[in-house]
Amino acid sequence: MISRRMLMLGGLCAGTAGLLLPLRRPQAGTTAPVEEWAAKLVTAARSQIGVTLVYDPSYTKIAFPCGDVPRVKGVCTDVIVRAYRDGLNLDLQALINADMRRAFSAYPKNWGLKATDSNIDHRRVPNLKTFFKRQNAEQPVGTDGLAYLPGDVVTQMLPGNKPHIAIVGDVLADDGTRPLLIHNIGWGAKMEDILFAFPVTGHYRYRGAAR
Repeated sequence: MISRRMLMLGGLCAGTAGLLLPLRRPQAGTTAPVEEWAAKLVTAARSQIGVTLVYDPSYTKIAFPCGDVPRVKGVCTDVIVRAYRDGLNLDLQALINADMRRAFSAYPKNWGLKATDSNIDHRRVPNLKTFFKRQNAEQPVGTDGLAYLPGDVVTQMLPGNKPHIAIVGDVLADDGTRPLLIHNIGWGAKMEDILFAFPVTGHYRYRGAAR
Protein backbone atom coordinates (compact mmCIF):
# COMPACT_ATOMS: atom_id res chain seq x y z
CA MET A 1 0.00 0.00 0.00
CA ILE A 2 1.16 3.57 -0.64
CA SER A 3 1.31 5.82 2.38
CA ARG A 4 0.00 9.39 2.33
CA ARG A 5 3.61 10.58 2.50
CA MET A 6 4.48 8.55 -0.59
CA LEU A 7 1.53 9.98 -2.48
CA MET A 8 2.62 13.50 -1.57
CA LEU A 9 6.17 12.72 -2.58
CA GLY A 10 5.02 11.32 -5.88
CA GLY A 11 3.17 14.49 -6.83
CA LEU A 12 5.93 17.05 -6.53
CA CYS A 13 6.54 17.61 -10.26
CA ALA A 14 4.56 20.82 -10.60
CA GLY A 15 3.77 22.41 -13.90
CA THR A 16 2.91 19.26 -15.87
CA ALA A 17 -0.36 17.76 -14.71
CA GLY A 18 -3.39 19.59 -16.01
CA LEU A 19 -1.69 20.69 -19.22
CA LEU A 20 -3.02 17.62 -20.98
CA LEU A 21 -6.61 17.68 -19.79
CA PRO A 22 -8.46 18.20 -23.11
CA LEU A 23 -9.56 14.82 -24.44
CA ARG A 24 -9.44 14.14 -28.15
CA ARG A 25 -12.62 13.23 -30.00
CA PRO A 26 -12.86 9.54 -30.91
CA GLN A 27 -11.56 8.80 -34.39
CA ALA A 28 -11.83 5.80 -36.67
CA GLY A 29 -9.77 2.97 -35.27
CA THR A 30 -9.71 4.29 -31.73
CA THR A 31 -10.76 2.33 -28.69
CA ALA A 32 -13.99 2.92 -26.80
CA PRO A 33 -14.12 5.93 -24.43
CA VAL A 34 -11.83 5.50 -21.44
CA GLU A 35 -11.64 6.86 -17.92
CA GLU A 36 -10.22 10.35 -17.59
CA TRP A 37 -7.07 9.27 -15.74
CA ALA A 38 -6.26 6.79 -18.50
CA ALA A 39 -6.93 9.35 -21.23
CA LYS A 40 -4.52 11.76 -19.55
CA LEU A 41 -1.87 9.06 -19.30
CA VAL A 42 -2.22 8.06 -22.96
CA THR A 43 -2.15 11.68 -24.11
CA ALA A 44 1.03 12.24 -22.11
CA ALA A 45 2.62 9.13 -23.61
CA ARG A 46 1.63 10.09 -27.15
CA SER A 47 3.05 13.58 -26.67
CA GLN A 48 6.52 12.01 -26.47
CA ILE A 49 6.31 10.79 -30.07
CA GLY A 50 8.48 13.02 -32.23
CA VAL A 51 10.19 14.42 -29.11
CA THR A 52 12.12 11.42 -27.81
CA LEU A 53 14.07 10.36 -30.88
CA VAL A 54 16.95 8.32 -29.46
CA TYR A 55 17.30 5.17 -27.37
CA ASP A 56 20.11 5.72 -24.87
CA PRO A 57 20.54 3.34 -21.91
CA SER A 58 23.55 5.15 -20.45
CA TYR A 59 23.67 5.49 -16.67
CA THR A 60 23.18 9.17 -15.89
CA LYS A 61 23.11 11.10 -12.63
CA ILE A 62 19.85 13.02 -12.45
CA ALA A 63 18.04 15.25 -9.97
CA PHE A 64 15.79 13.87 -7.25
CA PRO A 65 12.85 14.06 -7.20
CA CYS A 66 11.55 14.74 -10.73
CA GLY A 67 14.88 13.90 -12.31
CA ASP A 68 15.16 13.09 -16.00
CA VAL A 69 17.63 12.85 -18.82
CA PRO A 70 17.11 15.21 -21.79
CA ARG A 71 13.79 14.26 -23.40
CA VAL A 72 15.31 13.78 -26.81
CA LYS A 73 16.66 10.47 -25.51
CA GLY A 74 15.80 7.72 -23.07
CA VAL A 75 14.78 4.10 -22.73
CA CYS A 76 11.48 2.22 -22.59
CA THR A 77 10.97 2.96 -18.91
CA ASP A 78 11.35 6.69 -19.47
CA VAL A 79 8.19 6.64 -21.60
CA ILE A 80 6.31 5.34 -18.58
CA VAL A 81 7.90 7.68 -16.04
CA ARG A 82 7.33 10.75 -18.20
CA ALA A 83 3.74 9.82 -18.97
CA TYR A 84 2.87 9.49 -15.26
CA ARG A 85 4.58 12.79 -14.47
CA ASP A 86 3.02 14.74 -17.32
CA GLY A 87 -0.40 13.14 -17.30
CA LEU A 88 -1.08 12.40 -13.63
CA ASN A 89 1.62 14.40 -11.81
CA LEU A 90 2.92 11.21 -10.23
CA ASP A 91 6.67 10.87 -9.88
CA LEU A 92 7.57 7.18 -10.15
CA GLN A 93 11.17 8.06 -9.36
CA ALA A 94 10.15 9.27 -5.90
CA LEU A 95 7.45 6.66 -5.34
CA ILE A 96 9.69 3.73 -6.21
CA ASN A 97 12.55 5.15 -4.17
CA ALA A 98 10.29 5.47 -1.12
CA ASP A 99 8.89 1.96 -1.56
CA MET A 100 12.34 0.44 -2.04
CA ARG A 101 13.58 2.12 1.11
CA ARG A 102 10.69 0.62 3.00
CA ALA A 103 10.90 -2.86 1.44
CA PHE A 104 14.26 -3.19 -0.29
CA SER A 105 14.23 -6.97 0.01
CA ALA A 106 11.06 -7.17 -2.09
CA TYR A 107 12.82 -5.76 -5.15
CA PRO A 108 15.04 -7.69 -7.60
CA LYS A 109 18.77 -7.94 -6.89
CA ASN A 110 19.70 -8.32 -10.57
CA TRP A 111 22.31 -5.57 -10.36
CA GLY A 112 24.02 -6.42 -7.10
CA LEU A 113 22.87 -3.26 -5.37
CA LYS A 114 22.75 -3.12 -1.59
CA ALA A 115 20.98 0.23 -1.38
CA THR A 116 18.65 2.37 -3.44
CA ASP A 117 19.90 4.47 -6.36
CA SER A 118 17.49 7.23 -7.34
CA ASN A 119 19.36 7.75 -10.61
CA ILE A 120 18.40 4.38 -12.05
CA ASP A 121 16.01 2.33 -9.88
CA HIS A 122 12.86 3.68 -11.55
CA ARG A 123 14.39 3.22 -15.00
CA ARG A 124 14.60 -0.57 -14.67
CA VAL A 125 11.71 -2.71 -15.90
CA PRO A 126 11.91 -5.33 -13.11
CA ASN A 127 11.63 -2.58 -10.49
CA LEU A 128 8.60 -1.04 -12.20
CA LYS A 129 6.97 -4.47 -12.35
CA THR A 130 7.62 -5.01 -8.65
CA PHE A 131 6.26 -1.59 -7.73
CA PHE A 132 3.06 -2.01 -9.75
CA LYS A 133 2.53 -5.47 -8.27
CA ARG A 134 3.02 -4.14 -4.75
CA GLN A 135 0.36 -1.50 -5.49
CA ASN A 136 -2.17 -4.20 -6.39
CA ALA A 137 -2.19 -3.00 -9.99
CA GLU A 138 -1.75 -6.42 -11.62
CA GLN A 139 -4.20 -7.48 -14.31
CA PRO A 140 -4.49 -10.87 -16.02
CA VAL A 141 -2.04 -11.67 -18.79
CA GLY A 142 -3.99 -13.20 -21.64
CA THR A 143 -4.42 -13.42 -25.39
CA ASP A 144 -7.54 -11.23 -25.65
CA GLY A 145 -6.13 -8.02 -27.04
CA LEU A 146 -9.17 -5.98 -26.10
CA ALA A 147 -8.63 -6.81 -22.42
CA TYR A 148 -5.63 -4.48 -22.55
CA LEU A 149 -7.17 -1.06 -22.00
CA PRO A 150 -5.77 2.38 -22.82
CA GLY A 151 -3.47 3.54 -20.04
CA ASP A 152 -2.56 0.01 -19.00
CA VAL A 153 1.13 -0.82 -18.68
CA VAL A 154 2.46 -3.94 -20.39
CA THR A 155 5.81 -5.65 -19.91
CA GLN A 156 7.34 -7.99 -22.45
CA MET A 157 10.43 -10.13 -22.90
CA LEU A 158 12.48 -9.35 -25.97
CA PRO A 159 14.95 -11.74 -27.60
CA GLY A 160 18.03 -12.20 -25.47
CA ASN A 161 15.98 -12.04 -22.26
CA LYS A 162 15.75 -8.26 -22.42
CA PRO A 163 12.75 -6.85 -20.49
CA HIS A 164 10.62 -4.20 -22.17
CA ILE A 165 7.74 -1.97 -21.02
CA ALA A 166 5.08 0.06 -22.83
CA ILE A 167 1.80 1.90 -22.34
CA VAL A 168 -1.35 0.73 -24.07
CA GLY A 169 -2.57 3.37 -26.50
CA ASP A 170 -6.05 4.42 -27.60
CA VAL A 171 -5.76 3.27 -31.22
CA LEU A 172 -6.53 -0.24 -32.40
CA ALA A 173 -4.60 -2.30 -34.91
CA ASP A 174 -6.08 -2.49 -38.41
CA ASP A 175 -8.03 -5.67 -37.64
CA GLY A 176 -9.54 -4.14 -34.48
CA THR A 177 -8.49 -6.96 -32.18
CA ARG A 178 -5.79 -5.27 -30.10
CA PRO A 179 -4.51 -1.79 -29.23
CA LEU A 180 -1.23 -0.29 -30.32
CA LEU A 181 1.47 0.26 -27.71
CA ILE A 182 3.40 3.45 -27.01
CA HIS A 183 7.02 2.65 -26.30
CA ASN A 184 10.70 3.17 -27.06
CA ILE A 185 12.24 -0.07 -28.26
CA GLY A 186 15.28 1.49 -29.89
CA TRP A 187 14.22 4.26 -32.24
CA GLY A 188 12.60 6.79 -29.95
CA ALA A 189 9.01 7.01 -28.76
CA LYS A 190 6.54 5.44 -31.19
CA MET A 191 3.06 3.91 -31.23
CA GLU A 192 3.17 0.49 -32.86
CA ASP A 193 1.34 -2.81 -33.23
CA ILE A 194 3.56 -4.95 -31.01
CA LEU A 195 1.29 -6.17 -28.19
CA PHE A 196 1.73 -9.81 -29.13
CA ALA A 197 4.96 -9.46 -31.08
CA PHE A 198 6.85 -10.54 -27.96
CA PRO A 199 5.82 -12.62 -24.91
CA VAL A 200 3.78 -10.55 -22.44
CA THR A 201 5.21 -10.90 -18.93
CA GLY A 202 3.05 -8.40 -17.06
CA HIS A 203 -0.14 -6.37 -17.30
CA TYR A 204 -0.84 -3.50 -14.90
CA ARG A 205 -3.50 -0.83 -14.38
CA TYR A 206 -2.07 1.80 -12.04
CA ARG A 207 -3.94 5.04 -11.52
CA GLY A 208 -1.91 6.42 -8.64
CA ALA A 209 -3.19 4.74 -5.50
CA ALA A 210 -3.29 1.18 -4.27
CA ARG A 211 -6.73 -0.35 -4.60
